[in-house]
Amino acid sequence: MANANHNFYGNMHINRKSLSGLLLKESAFLNVPEDWHVIITDIKGSTAAVLGGSSETVNYIATGSIVTLLNLAFKAKIAIPFFFGGDGATFIVPSILVELAMKKLMTYQDNVLQNFGLDLRVGSVPVQTIYGQGHEIKLSKFGLTEFFSIPVVLGDGLSYAEQIIKGETYKLEQEIDLSEELDLEGMQCRWDKIGSPGELSEILTLLVISPNVETQATVFSKVLKSIDEIYGIVEKRQPITIEKLKLNSTFNRVKTEMQNRIGKIKIFELLQTWLATSIGKLYFLTSYGKRYLKRLVEMSDTLVMDGKINTVISGDDAQRVKLFKVLDELENLGEVVYGFHISNASIMSCYVRDMKNDHIHFVDGAEGGYTKAAAILKGKIKDVKWKR
Repeated sequence: MANANHNFYGNMHINRKSLSGLLLKESAFLNVPEDWHVIITDIKGSTAAVLGGSSETVNYIATGSIVTLLNLAFKAKIAIPFFFGGDGATFIVPSILVELAMKKLMTYQDNVLQNFGLDLRVGSVPVQTIYGQGHEIKLSKFGLTEFFSIPVVLGDGLSYAEQIIKGETYKLEQEIDLSEELDLEGMQCRWDKIGSPGELSEILTLLVISPNVETQATVFSKVLKSIDEIYGIVEKRQPITIEKLKLNSTFNRVKTEMQNRIGKIKIFELLQTWLATSIGKLYFLTSYGKRYLKRLVEMSDTLVMDGKINTVISGDDAQRVKLFKVLDELENLGEVVYGFHISNASIMSCYVRDMKNDHIHFVDGAEGGYTKAAAILKGKIKDVKWKR
């Protein structure tokens, strides 16, 4: 099913030097093929849902949209770039997958509405359309850790696609087809809130955009270099630590997972899953369990580069003051606009295809970190003029 174009992302070289250095290496970035598509999912009214105490449900639904498409891509043997956003997700997919991907997501959209009463927006925009309007999507791949690589996007193309899909005039050309079965195999949500590591006092959720596309790479490199200097490299500022991981084995948590995964409650399976989760801590005492936890930390998605910087960082208030001084200076120069949220914990939802090396863990600041940071960002960028 897959050919060279379909495996455009899968065949990309993984860059393992510093991310701040990679951003300055123009030759490491390639234009996404014109016949690919950008797909976006987004929960309407997510801010209200978060303020109403449903931040973990919002995160879980966003993760579900990623799992839906990753399962599809896995079966097709195609690697696709994806970006977790707290209350939604962004994907870049080849044309051969886009129709079935949209059908799968619309089935998931219906399940979310029926079980959680939340409206999951789903839309797609051809990359060719994005390029035709003068926008860019330049893509590279970065090894965040030894076992986990992330897509890195420069340009304003994904932001433009989001603007179209969230616009009042946007309408899906594809007919709604709910005949596709839900496929959320591997989706899990069994960890409790994760406190900040050691003596560190806070979790910072940060969003940074650069309004000038021409200088975006240089500006983002500056910001990431400052984060490295102030907080340390990714491993040192990691908000997830083994010591703070605690399984949440309540019936409500397992019930939420089942509702989202299969769209209904099966009592026997609910009891079975609850029991397995309740005794899961014994597994983590074994050598296999300890290896899984080590990999979990290494494969936590705490930095997302989708044409903006999205990251969850552990640190203290003194470090934050230093970073904000840098960001404020850049903001006053018109080079960046940023939004943030501060909490004392992070939350995590997971995609586990197997317990060895094939799992990903999506991280957000507690109490709706990304959603609240985005609200601050939106308030600032109303009067910002984008430059290309």
